[in-house]
Amino acid sequence: MAARVDAARRRAANLARRPRVYFEEWDEPMISGIGWVSELIEAAGATDVFPELSRHKSAKDRIVSPEAVIAVAPDIIIGSWCGKKFVPARVAARPGFTEIPAVKSGLMREIKSTVILQPGPAALTDGLDQVVAIVEAWARQTSA
Repeated sequence: MAARVDAARRRAANLARRPRVYFEEWDEPMISGIGWVSELIEAAGATDVFPELSRHKSAKDRIVSPEAVIAVAPDIIIGSWCGKKFVPARVAARPGFTEIPAVKSGLMREIKSTVILQPGPAALTDGLDQVVAIVEAWARQTSA
């Protein structure tokens, strides 16, 4: 597993720039990603926009406001709403979100909660692979 994360880091070293990622675990209230998700985002070559919140285990301590997300202007939004489908159109419809780079470019993606939010090997394999694929898609899109 460590070799897999190291390989992702090596691939990420080739990125011209690190995208800013907002990972949303829940939509109402808006809850940002937990620690291991932040670590996967970093390993994939991106920057978690709320790294200080990721250190909190409790979801209530990771609640963010729409204004905070607008202010950090993420290049990518990844949604993983536990138990329900992530709906990019609902995110884009939030007041002020049309100005966020991820919304403008349409780079809002879902990673199923069973793949990335459950502690264990799936997050380090399939979850990491999906984050890497999303970051690499952003890199291709921005270099075109």
